[in-house]
Amino acid sequence: MALLRDILYKVELLEKAGATDVEVSGLAIDNRHVRQGWLFAAVRGTKVDGHDFIDKAVEAGAIAIVCEVIPREMDQSITYIRVKDSARAIGIIASNFYGNPSEQLKLVGITGTNGKTTVATLMYQMFRELGYKVGLLSTVVNRIHDTEIPATHTTPDAISLNALLADMVASGCTYAFMEVSSHSLQQQRVAGIHFSGAIFTNLTHDHLDYHGSFDSYIKAKKLLFDGLPSTAWALLNADDKRSAVMVQNSKARAFTYALKAPSDFHGKVLENTFDGLAMQIDGQEMYSKLVGGFNAYNMLAVYGAARLLEIEAVEALKLLSRLEPAEGRFDHFTSPDNVTGIIDYAHTPDALEQVLKTIQAIRTGNEQLITVVGCGGDRDKAKRPKMAAAAAKLSDRVLLTSDNPRSEKPEQIIAEMKVGVLPHLARKVLTITDRREAIEAACAMAQPGDIVLVAGKGHEKFQEILGERIPFDDKAILLHALNTRTA
Repeated sequence: MALLRDILYKVELLEKAGATDVEVSGLAIDNRHVRQGWLFAAVRGTKVDGHDFIDKAVEAGAIAIVCEVIPREMDQSITYIRVKDSARAIGIIASNFYGNPSEQLKLVGITGTNGKTTVATLMYQMFRELGYKVGLLSTVVNRIHDTEIPATHTTPDAISLNALLADMVASGCTYAFMEVSSHSLQQQRVAGIHFSGAIFTNLTHDHLDYHGSFDSYIKAKKLLFDGLPSTAWALLNADDKRSAVMVQNSKARAFTYALKAPSDFHGKVLENTFDGLAMQIDGQEMYSKLVGGFNAYNMLAVYGAARLLEIEAVEALKLLSRLEPAEGRFDHFTSPDNVTGIIDYAHTPDALEQVLKTIQAIRTGNEQLITVVGCGGDRDKAKRPKMAAAAAKLSDRVLLTSDNPRSEKPEQIIAEMKVGVLPHLARKVLTITDRREAIEAACAMAQPGDIVLVAGKGHEKFQEILGERIPFDDKAILLHALNTRTA
């Protein structure tokens, strides 16, 4: 419970009708969730406008409405608050309602196209190893120290986010690490959140279906750094040419990490095998279970963030060597007859290319690399031919298949992918629409010593088809197919 006037603190009010000394017992942006005594924020979404449901929210018991347009017919028992941006307002309101939990944590936000989940997960592991109670908000799972909470979005909505952060504070957490997606930044889901630090991993082709252009995508990511206070730090991948843009006009103290460019935290890959990475970081050698050059960047980001959070260099390096990769990120294993299977979440052209180049750098050259890959439906169509092009260029055999087709026909998605395959590489490429059959076919093709990569879904345990989530686990299917090859 909180007084309406108190939770409106720092909200830019354009107009008010009704009393603000009323008690608010809950918050909602979905009228179906509203209960007696709650505040309802009418947020404009990509498909639905919350303003169309104000009457239903009032019927359900809302006593306060936050909106951009006040209804012509007002209920005199309801308080109406007009704001410029309801999405931003509910973020600030939610933060106030839950006692500004982000200000009671050392909260670090991680943004970028690739690497967010790995960096957030490794940070969570490291600070737990240091003996702290820690929170995690990621694509794979949310955690309040030992308690696991299923994740539905990379970044939750503003109300759910603040509720989770409040639970972390109540559970004694002192640190929290959080993936921050471009969607959440654009939609103001982190408005009102106080970050102690923010990490930029990289920026490549993704989500252009939503943002419309690469420039808009960059601006969305930049919002995280624009909102940092002067007390915060920003840690940037200096090998990404867009890193400098992120901190233009930011109040935060800027630091960099890199493998190539001069940087505050510098690394070098000494050895890269399927067993892990040998690296030199700030002149000290260390070994990691993680594989690939892309993970070398992730390790550097974690190291740099740990140092900025005042962990001693020796301690940070020692802990880095003990950390485990995030689920579905270059998750690899070997069959009884020596076929290597790899599951990876790579679902952008750059991420897929990085994984394939990592495999190319490790392989001896005598084995086949067989890649199974698809693209999601109702998402950025421009990346479809690029995904197929990368797979065909860097694999010996490619099976194009279904991913999460959603409302689209998988055959049409695959056809759009095939456009990117150069004519002289077309002989490498097969099409098997059913994803299970494609994985099983790849395993059947493989000879001892070969490598089978299944890309795109990683940790996901479902396929989204025509509005349904059907159980589907790439890793379980690949493991079974490899382990029964000689049965």
